[in-house]
Order: sequence, then structure tokens, then C-alpha cells
Amino acid sequence: MTRDLWKHLILILGALIVIAPFYMMVSYSFKSPGEIDRGEGGFFGRQEMMVDERCVKLRDPNREDVAAAVPRFPNKTDSQIRDALVAEAVSDCQMRPIVFNYSKAFTEAPLLRYLLNGVIVTASIFLIQIVVALPAAYALAKLKFWGREAVFSLVLFCLLIPVHAIALPLYIMLAKIGLTNTYAALVVPWTISVFGIFLMRQFFITVPDDLIDAARMDGMGEFAIVWRVMLPTAIPALLAFAIFSVVAHWNDYFWPRIVVTGNRDLFTPPLGLREFKGDGDGSFFGPMMATATVIVTPLIVAFLVAQRRFIEGITLSGMK
Repeated sequence: MTRDLWKHLILILGALIVIAPFYMMVSYSFKSPGEIDRGEGGFFGRQEMMVDERCVKLRDPNREDVAAAVPRFPNKTDSQIRDALVAEAVSDCQMRPIVFNYSKAFTEAPLLRYLLNGVIVTASIFLIQIVVALPAAYALAKLKFWGREAVFSLVLFCLLIPVHAIALPLYIMLAKIGLTNTYAALVVPWTISVFGIFLMRQFFITVPDDLIDAARMDGMGEFAIVWRVMLPTAIPALLAFAIFSVVAHWNDYFWPRIVVTGNRDLFTPPLGLREFKGDGDGSFFGPMMATATVIVTPLIVAFLVAQRRFIEGITLSGMK
């Protein structure tokens, strides 16, 4: 009983440590700059009307604005007209903190474009990884050929190589062939996933050989077996791999920051967060957290929907 209690306490503590950053992210996306700076307002903030100082500055009246407003304010001096225009700007630029943060997330930067780029890049990478990983995993799991164990050992060795170690050679190669600042630079280096090959190979080992032998007796070739027999059985493992692959490349900041240097139209969601950096007064921490919330939400929803199959795929891939 005591051992189970300690296990649950440790699990609860670990869950709180994991959830805490998400709690702060969502909470800050609801709060005004002042509440963020002072650390007050609870989870949702007080949602009192606030003034968007940048909006007011953009509407700061100049001489032409004052001259154009003279008919609206008869018998007023230029100073009084200017004060009236500033008051109008302040009134028009008032909004709730949640509206301010999420509206800025979509208007200060083309967030929808960045989300679309993230979908294009992650989907392209995952689909090509599957095209490569399934036949390779099938060969390593079910075909007998000279050097098979050596090839599998090489796959395991490649799992130990960090991406940062090969980033510079990859960048130089892409730069020499003129592929930087393109979708190809974001996709091509990650189309072969040794982790995907390993995961699918471990799953294919659990598939009975009788099923493959029956397919061969029906006249299927090896590639037909891969796509018509092995692929349908591997859906749980594919969903598990999809979670790993999509999360890794959706959240990747390091590689896009290197190969996308001058074209904002190619920014992925993490690069979009850079649009809100550099404000020492913290006035854009709220929009930054709102942007982060929008970026993370699709991943959380996808994981919750596929949670059962994800766990099933990981469990089956670890069986032999």
C-alpha cells in the first residue's frame, strides 16, 4: 500500500512538472501586459479593458490629421483638436486582454501561413519517411540476406548520431545546390528516419511468417506484400511513429532557422514566434503565449484522439 502511494505521488509530481509550463502559457495568453509583469490576476486574468499602446501610437495625429478634423471640431484650437483625436484613438484601441493577445497573434504575423507551412513540411516528411521506412523495415524483419544484421547494426548506430553533428555538412550541401530558402531544404534531410525503420522493424517481427507465406502463395511480390499486407497490420505502429515524427518536425526551430534566412513565406510555426521577441517591457509576452497556444493545440488534440492507438503501437513494437 505504501509503495503504491509513493508511486502515485511521484507520478502526480511528474505530471505537475510537465503541465506547469502549459498552464503558464495558456494563462499568459489571457492576461494583460501589466498582469503578466506583476504576476497577478489568477489563471484567466481580470479581463479589464486595456489600451493597445501600439495602436494608439499608430494613430497619433499629425498636422494633416488635425487640419482634416477642423470641420468636425469648430471653434477648437489645434491643440484641442489633437487631444480630441488622441482620445478617440484611445477609445477605439481599448479591448479585453484575451482579444488583444489572440488578435495580435494573427495580425502581427501571418500565423495562418506559418501553420500551413508547418502542415506542408510535417506531412511531406512523414509520408516520405513511411515510403522509405516500410520496405526497409520489412527487409530487415522478414527477408534473409547476407549482411542483414550488419545493416541493422548500422541503423542502431545512426540512432546515436545527433542532428546537430550533421547540420553543418547538410547546410553546405544544400547551399551549393541552391536549395536553401525552399521547402526542399526543410523536407529532404529528414526523409529517411532510422527511428522509423527501427520502430517498424520491431513491429514487423511480431507479424506471423505464415501470413507472408500465404501472400506469396497467392502470387504477391515483396513490394505488394509490404503495401497490401504489412501496411494494414502496422496501423498502430504507424500512428505511434506519426506522433513522434509530426511533433519533432512541427516543433523544430533549429533546422528551419538555419535554412530559411530571407523568406518569411517559408517560416514554420516555431519561427513565427520570433515575430514577438525583443520587447523588453513584456508588452508582447501575451501575444507570444497566444501564438504558442495556437501552435501547440493541434498536437495536443491529435495525441488525445490517437492516444489508445499510440500506446498500442509502442507496446506492440517493443514485443518480440
